Parts: sequence; C-alpha cells; structure tokens
Amino acid sequence: MEETGAGQLLASKWDFVPHMIGGLLRVVFGNLPGWAQATILGIIGSAGLWMAIMWLRDRFTRAT
Repeated sequence: MEETGAGQLLASKWDFVPHMIGGLLRVVFGNLPGWAQATILGIIGSAGLWMAIMWLRDRFTRAT
C-alpha cells in the first residue's frame, strides 16, 4: 500500500469534498450534547424519509 501524507496529490479536484463534509460535521456536532445530536439527526432523517416517500409516490402515479 502507498503511504498517505500531506504531500500526496489528489486524483481530482473533487477528492477533498468527502473530507471537508466529514470535517464540517465533526465541528458542528462535536461539541453538542447527545440529545441535541439525536434531535438534529432525527429531523434530517425524517425529512429525507418524507422526501423519498413523496418521490416514490409521484413516480408510481406517473407510471399508471
């Protein structure tokens, strides 16, 4: 395996995006208490589930 370090070049300019998102989430959620983290993640999860259900419902109504 190749050694990774600060001098390693990225394969594309978009390779840093997952690392930046992870760092942002770590900063935002790192100092919050557990109940606040659970509340925020629950709201985001509920919104994502609602959007998925609405997308599927719309897709099935267009198919018929």
